[in-house]
Amino acid sequence: MKLRSPTGRDWRRPEVLLVLISVAMPISFSTWMVLINNFAVERAQFTGVEIGILQSVREIPGFLAFAVVFVLLMLREQALALLSLCLLGIGVALTGFFPSLVGLILTTVVMSTGFHYFETVRQSLALQWLPKEQAPAVLGRLIAVGSFASLVAFALIYLGIDLGGLDMKWVYLIGGAITVAITFAAWLLFPRFPAKVEQHKRLILRRRYGLYYALTFMSGARRQIFVVFAGFLMVEKFGFDVASITLMFLANHALSMVLAPKIGKLIGRWGERRALTVEYLGLVCIFTAYAFVDTAWIAVGLYIVDHVFFAMAIAIKTYFQKIAAPADIASTSGVGFTINHIAAVVIPAAFGLLWIVSPAAVFLAGTGMAVCSLVLARLVPRHPAHDNVTVFFRPTAVPAE
Repeated sequence: MKLRSPTGRDWRRPEVLLVLISVAMPISFSTWMVLINNFAVERAQFTGVEIGILQSVREIPGFLAFAVVFVLLMLREQALALLSLCLLGIGVALTGFFPSLVGLILTTVVMSTGFHYFETVRQSLALQWLPKEQAPAVLGRLIAVGSFASLVAFALIYLGIDLGGLDMKWVYLIGGAITVAITFAAWLLFPRFPAKVEQHKRLILRRRYGLYYALTFMSGARRQIFVVFAGFLMVEKFGFDVASITLMFLANHALSMVLAPKIGKLIGRWGERRALTVEYLGLVCIFTAYAFVDTAWIAVGLYIVDHVFFAMAIAIKTYFQKIAAPADIASTSGVGFTINHIAAVVIPAAFGLLWIVSPAAVFLAGTGMAVCSLVLARLVPRHPAHDNVTVFFRPTAVPAE
């Protein structure tokens, strides 16, 4: 994505702002993610129960993402995106100073509120600002940009902790502070871009978006298995330290940086139905393998491939973009994030208890979720559009707004 025209005068464009905030977010969020399992186990003496509780609490702001539509009564989407990004950075910066269950819950709520509201608004802005024919490729490039930022963050974490002996507390502080600094730069350097279509400022639930809601729900459910328990498996079962986890994350994001733009283009060429089918077939195999893996390097390989499949989730966003009325995007993005997090609020804590009994059962449940998602993916039409929503439902009237 070009950041500057030949004249050098048009760099303050919406696409460039998307790139900048896509860099700022993963610097702090990746810092939180790569350290949290080791920090929780080593400093706060967490078991699977406490880590499950913490991750469930982390998802509560995502569950409340529908409220973004009410915040938009007071703030424009661009301003809310930057405010949320700043809140994310502050929450991460404070994390290392409170190594207890209560302390981590409080800082996690601050961090997570910023993260989920930012992601909700960023998705809405991207779908509004990007042309439909370019959206898959550009969203893929934005994932690559975020992966590059994560890659830099992980490299610095590895150098700081493993080679420099830096305490995790200061790593959290630095990561959060960088995000806050970039946010202020974005606020000062970019103009306030007008909305192409005035967005609804009320909650919207439409029958025609039912398949999108279902795909989003299942995506949130299966993602929790990966985010919460796949990483915890590495620490608890295979004894990975911070340096090992960081190197694994480095490999993840290096591969995503290369493959995400290609996956975005592939979705544009294949279509959403085929892309989602490939993703969920792959996840059935991956989760089943997680349940029985006893070799560390195989588990790492599964983790990396699992992470790459996340880029395929672009297809859910572009499917929605193609079937949605333009004025519905902001409201439905918030509703979609809430639906995505219904299972996310319950699964970490509930499956944390299941983990104590049988870690394999947790991943086999993920296999079941992937099978359900595969069935839903086959309901996506080959060519989604306003008048072609699913293979069974083609509305005769499309909302005018």
